[in-house]
Amino acid sequence: MGDRSTAKAAGVLVALALVSINLRPAITTIAGTMGQLPAGFGLDPHVLPLLGALPVLAFGVSAPVGPWLARRLGTGRAVAVALLMLTVALVLRVLVPGFLLPGTFLAGASIMTASVLVPQIVKANRGTGWWTGICTMGFGLGAALGAGLVQPLQQALGGSLPLALAAWAVPAVLGAALIRRTGSTRSQDSTPQSDGSTQSHASTSPAQRTTPTPGPGAERPVPLRKQRTAWAVTAFFGFQAMLYFAVTSWLAVFLVSKGHAPSDAAALLAWFSIAGLPASLLAPVLAGRPAVLKLMAPGLGLLVAAGLIGVLVAPADQQFLMVGLLGMVQSAGFGLGMALVVIRSAEPTSAGSLSAMSQGLGFALASLGPLGTGFLHEWSGGWNVPFVALAAEAVLLAAAGFFAVRGRAVSVAPAEAGKVSEPVAVGH
Repeated sequence: MGDRSTAKAAGVLVALALVSINLRPAITTIAGTMGQLPAGFGLDPHVLPLLGALPVLAFGVSAPVGPWLARRLGTGRAVAVALLMLTVALVLRVLVPGFLLPGTFLAGASIMTASVLVPQIVKANRGTGWWTGICTMGFGLGAALGAGLVQPLQQALGGSLPLALAAWAVPAVLGAALIRRTGSTRSQDSTPQSDGSTQSHASTSPAQRTTPTPGPGAERPVPLRKQRTAWAVTAFFGFQAMLYFAVTSWLAVFLVSKGHAPSDAAALLAWFSIAGLPASLLAPVLAGRPAVLKLMAPGLGLLVAAGLIGVLVAPADQQFLMVGLLGMVQSAGFGLGMALVVIRSAEPTSAGSLSAMSQGLGFALASLGPLGTGFLHEWSGGWNVPFVALAAEAVLLAAAGFFAVRGRAVSVAPAEAGKVSEPVAVGH
């Protein structure tokens, strides 16, 4: 039984890793070819900032879809459906005339539907910080592959940009097939409730496997909107995502203005993601140590601010180093944001709810990143103002991290009447 359980857990982890890899190329392939899109698709150049913001806007409005699908299909099947929708979006947006913008929005919605369920599957399978780290590293690896391979793919496919962009539908289909076979399903991780919803119990004790409908001896759960920790985690996730998408949308354009060739700028954008892979793996692992977490959560924001200023002032021949350092601290911030959803939630159902809230509202905030950075660049006529504004936002990220690791863990489960919920130590 032990070997079978270990093999099953390994299968779920491999499936989650492949899912995670698929949740960024749809965005970074567009960012890496931004300069080719007006000629390749007849797109008005003034629409490019909107194109960069569309996936993030989709993230914000589609976050509730993941938990809704999971309650009806189970988490594994819900993620598989999301990846199949991503496959359709990737193909249609480049093959159907005029569908680039709506297809990019649909791709973003599909990505978010799958993304919010990743922490829930990790929590339901009692995944450690390594699980979260492998998933967040998958996000970074997918981003790097999308940015770094789109140009070689275009050359290999006879110079066709649409085919190079559509090729990423293939790994999305593979991810859907794998998570459908190995991911948690409704019969494995949830119990139907009297209100038609489900409750995950793959990692809960028998005493926790109770209906969420409060009885005579239970108090109604506190709504997420009234839990300070939930708002702090949401703010942390939103600020780090806003910084990430602002940088990935405009870094290549900024580097060209510093004297780099477009191909070199695209390569540095890929390096930004590659350099962050170890940090995205290790950040959730280190976050499992409470003493480290209390320093890491606010400290990362300050390091991101320093990294942004470093990229701004560094000469062209030092950008490889500075872009790599910025990629490390920003990827660590994303890894920590995902880890906080798992660490600061009481059980799988709460992790799913907190994931939907933090990623939904967080990405709605993040959509301002590409738009605001582009606006500040046009308004100021340079890059000093946008980068200083992003550095100031990184200080707010530090403040959000400070509050996210303090206070009670987030729970949407009913509490026993008359019993005051105690704070849950970070890292547990």
